[in-house]
Amino acid sequence: MKKIGFIVGGVAVSALLLAGCGQKSSGGSENDGHLKANMAAKQTVNWSETTELTTMDPSKITEPIDITMVGNTDEGLYRLGKNHKLIPAIATKTQVSSNGKTYTFTLRKGVKWSNGDPVTAKDFVYSWKRTINPKTASQYGYIFDGIKNANKIQANKAKAGSLGVKALGNYQLRVNLERPIPYFKLLMAFPIFFPQNQSVVTKYGQAYGTSASKTVYNGPFKMKGWTGTNDKWQLVANQSYWDKKHVYLKQINDQVIKDPSTTYNLYQSGQVDVATLSGTQVKNELNNKDMHVLKDSRIFYLEFNQRTRPSFKNKALRQAFAYCIDRQSFTKNVLADGSVPAQGFVTPGLANNPKTGEDFTKEAKQGSTGIEYNPTKARAKYKEALKQLGKKSLSLQILSGDTTAAKHSAAYVQGQLEKILPNLKISISSVLLKTLIQRQTHHQFDFFVSNWGADYSDPYTFLQILQSNNTFNEGGWTNKQYNKLVRRSASVDANRPQQRWQDMLAASRVIMKDQGVAPIYQATIPQMRNPKIKGIVYNSAGLSFNLKGVYVAK
Repeated sequence: MKKIGFIVGGVAVSALLLAGCGQKSSGGSENDGHLKANMAAKQTVNWSETTELTTMDPSKITEPIDITMVGNTDEGLYRLGKNHKLIPAIATKTQVSSNGKTYTFTLRKGVKWSNGDPVTAKDFVYSWKRTINPKTASQYGYIFDGIKNANKIQANKAKAGSLGVKALGNYQLRVNLERPIPYFKLLMAFPIFFPQNQSVVTKYGQAYGTSASKTVYNGPFKMKGWTGTNDKWQLVANQSYWDKKHVYLKQINDQVIKDPSTTYNLYQSGQVDVATLSGTQVKNELNNKDMHVLKDSRIFYLEFNQRTRPSFKNKALRQAFAYCIDRQSFTKNVLADGSVPAQGFVTPGLANNPKTGEDFTKEAKQGSTGIEYNPTKARAKYKEALKQLGKKSLSLQILSGDTTAAKHSAAYVQGQLEKILPNLKISISSVLLKTLIQRQTHHQFDFFVSNWGADYSDPYTFLQILQSNNTFNEGGWTNKQYNKLVRRSASVDANRPQQRWQDMLAASRVIMKDQGVAPIYQATIPQMRNPKIKGIVYNSAGLSFNLKGVYVAK
């Protein structure tokens, strides 16, 4: 999931990540009467974000804040409930063929867009074909891999209209796959697969999704007040939503606050209900009952520009940089927020061996190399790299976000590299999120601390993005053996669990051996939160949180 714009330790997740009670299939809580009797008269929540919203166009979302906003103002076939449990949303029935390659979804009747238009199967067909169309330039086009003709369309070898999705009348949707996809139903709860209203997209053209007023909603909330550039907006209950009786909040007031100290002070004064904290604040508040630290399935890693910066095509240089990072010290003394050193490119706790039950990351680490702090090896590899490059020194720049945490983290990486490696000069370029995304997409950087969060509970969600042709492989690392293993796990071994597992383990080890990227740490989300806010469903993979059943208790 979520190519996160919170680069180098800046947490761009919604600050209202509250672990809450689960939901029934309707999306409501376990006992409406009991809940309503315990609700406060005013159902309004105030919270903060650490990065700005970039788009409300489902085809163009990449950042977690975008995914969260679209995921709670729109709705697809399923919603994610507690512990990644799929809750029927627009889909009321799902039929799967015996070979696992054809899905037929029966859609709920009476579902409407906020402009009164009905939501039909054609809205899904239009949305998917729009997203996969190379003209749309969606960075998430690759995630349709496995749906009939998706890869051909992405490669401009077939037209978007040939995608294997079809409306069988208004309320049946058929999807044809080229191979079984083990996690396919989980994808149906991810916002990139949500429907879109063609008439609205056509009406606004290039401006579609660039502000709250230039789109339409079919989910629990509608957005108001976002102009496309401002840092405050509101989510209000959508009166056209099919299950509005299970939406309890009347309004959510959202604002972007990049300085964690400011957020913390606003929380203490009661002006925000949830505050995402920095390391020092976490240490001071660990014993506070309002303090919560959530594990995230997000890995932060050094990504090197191997497309337009020849120096980083040198394996020894990448290895030298990786050896310079003291991951234990970095997470303990710089982040100090509960984040832990990376063990590999795939985060722990995501998937288990189908035969033995062993955690993927733990098993992949066996016989793997690269996750260690070793200044001696770093200097030796750097010396080797300079010789191979025919250089006596290097001057490079690290690209960073503009949050306080991002700047501090970039400074740490800069300090480690310059301290350990002789004749190396590292400068820092801190920019706004939109500029950051543009520079990454157009490969206008030397290196940066990138990150990836799981879109679904399977190692493939990480491994897929480092394939040579993936749009999120912004550094351009290419390894034929790696590509072959990842493709094999998704093709000939897709329906053979143990073989598929071994393919993915081997691919993970190739990353570490080649240092295609250099994993640093697994993130957490530390928060102070108002104990009266109840009902958030948090998941570490996919749509991080479902705000539908949130309420304010008395």
